[in-house]
Amino acid sequence: MKRLLVGTIVALAALAWGETPVYKGPVKAEEVHVRTGVGNFMKKIADGRKEIAVAYLGGSITEMNGWRNLTTDWLRKTYPDVTFKEVPAAIGGTGSDLGVFRLEHDALRYNPDLLFVEFATNDAGASPESIWMTMEGIVRQTWRKDPRTDIVFTYTITCTMMNDYGKGMCPRAASAMEQLADFYGIPSIGFGPRVAAEVAAGRLAMTPGDRKEGDGKVLFAGDGVHPAPEGHAFYLKSIIEGFTQMKALKPVDHAPLIARAPYVANNLEQAKMVPVEASMLAGSWRKLPADDWKVKAFGGWMGDIWHAGAPGDRLAFKFKGTTCRIYDLLGPDGGQVWVAVDGRRADRVQPRFDSYCTYHRRATLHVFTGAEGEHTVEIEVDKDQPSRQSVAFRLKDPEKELAEPKYQGTNFWPAQIMLVGDLVK
Repeated sequence: MKRLLVGTIVALAALAWGETPVYKGPVKAEEVHVRTGVGNFMKKIADGRKEIAVAYLGGSITEMNGWRNLTTDWLRKTYPDVTFKEVPAAIGGTGSDLGVFRLEHDALRYNPDLLFVEFATNDAGASPESIWMTMEGIVRQTWRKDPRTDIVFTYTITCTMMNDYGKGMCPRAASAMEQLADFYGIPSIGFGPRVAAEVAAGRLAMTPGDRKEGDGKVLFAGDGVHPAPEGHAFYLKSIIEGFTQMKALKPVDHAPLIARAPYVANNLEQAKMVPVEASMLAGSWRKLPADDWKVKAFGGWMGDIWHAGAPGDRLAFKFKGTTCRIYDLLGPDGGQVWVAVDGRRADRVQPRFDSYCTYHRRATLHVFTGAEGEHTVEIEVDKDQPSRQSVAFRLKDPEKELAEPKYQGTNFWPAQIMLVGDLVK
């Protein structure tokens, strides 16, 4: 513990002197890094708190039934006198770049006492620098709201990561997160070492193709990514090991850490979502009613969802800041939009449709990233629908199916404005 605290102080001092963090390369993979632990969480249990909230922020591996609900069930069995409220805040196919914007809406407004953050898989293609921006934003937002909320980074594993974990090293995304975790003293639980050890011992197959008839190997994941129940059981063992090592540590007030210089100056602590309002809309817009299936499916995550489908329907607003995106839906009947910032229209129209659009799902529309300042935004529905050919390979009879009503439309469904900055009324 003393070595950790000294390292943290040195790192903080270095950044205060103006040094920029540098990615140090792969770090050794450990199942548990205790660091400052989860003492606040454990003290609330020991003090007899009747209800404790545990939030799970992440991607599809956390969204699916698996280590998330297994962990909540284990907590309930281990501490039967406590009511554990599970806050499921994971969205499949998304990384920390969306998580940092939706953190307040999906997790922090429920006042979690413990926050698990799982983005190492979906952030695999991101640079260390961008990971630090978003993950530090998540950390600082959480502790700005409540410095007694404990955070645990968790690192899921896929078959493509086995080369790294087989060598005892973390992949790049997890390694970058470990640097940030060292800086803030955040505990981490890595699922890779236990899984890699089982594979090396010949007891576990990462994919069906890694098994042979009669070899007795347990299957980790049918697709090499999303664990089968047996795979999630290994994840739970790592969670239990982590809490076994951390449960005796004392509570820590995290406020002093966010009062000092941040790890990266451009972190997204100020990221937020603000709802689209009727005053911003011109044309044939309507707010989807509560009984609309899209509201039932996505409204809990997105809030009010607005719909436009006529050419020229516009969403317009001003903001002061550096980043702007729109939290909206993609779908088989999605349209395309023109984005103009400060009176300058983008060179290309942006489809609200892609090669996965046999169904509707949440997405983000990039609007602006640039210099701090006051900016005017106009988003206009185009008269044409985007080409549907990118999805043809998923269909049995593309020519027939793409001509059906399901794939016709110029629809746009925005719900929230994602900002690093503030709206200008």
